[in-house]
Amino acid sequence: MSTETSVWDPLVRLFHWGLVAAFSISYITGEEESIVHIYAGYVVLGLISFRVIWGFIGTRHARFSDFVRGKQTVIEYLKSLPTRNPKHYLGHNPAGGWMVIALIVSLFITTISGLQLYALEEGLGPLANQNLPEIQLISSAYADDHGREHGDDGDEFWEDVWEEIHEVAANFTLLLIFIHISGVIASSLLHKENLVKAMINGRKKTP
Repeated sequence: MSTETSVWDPLVRLFHWGLVAAFSISYITGEEESIVHIYAGYVVLGLISFRVIWGFIGTRHARFSDFVRGKQTVIEYLKSLPTRNPKHYLGHNPAGGWMVIALIVSLFITTISGLQLYALEEGLGPLANQNLPEIQLISSAYADDHGREHGDDGDEFWEDVWEEIHEVAANFTLLLIFIHISGVIASSLLHKENLVKAMINGRKKTP
């Protein structure tokens, strides 16, 4: 009979499911340019900022040192997958570890580009012109023509640039999520364990 051990601490689990919810909301509301979209973006940025910090000072399997491995280790792990008997890692496997890093970087680019776009279009947010009387995270400017009075024709080029970066980064993040989900399904089948359940109760089979 296999035994289980605690792997994912409560903060890692809250981060994971909170990020799922926040990114889903922000992506769904992206075309609407709504206040909800901005709030969700701030939550995403806050969560990934926490995860970076927790990756250095958190519990054992939450730390980057536990799951970020060298290229050769990743290649060997991927090559072992077709054998149906790949090495079982208690925390993230080598491929999953780098997926975590890729998602954090992609989400960081998405949120920062969104903040830059918000600053250019509305003149608001933490990246807005520091000469404004008051820096606001969320403004009622959305209620009156999206606050376009803060911009001018000279900003249109950079607005287009940052909007393109924001959209590409968001869609690339979505692609990574699909790959991540596929990897979770494949790993669950290969190792005969429920990784979704593990991210809920924090426990995994002991190798």
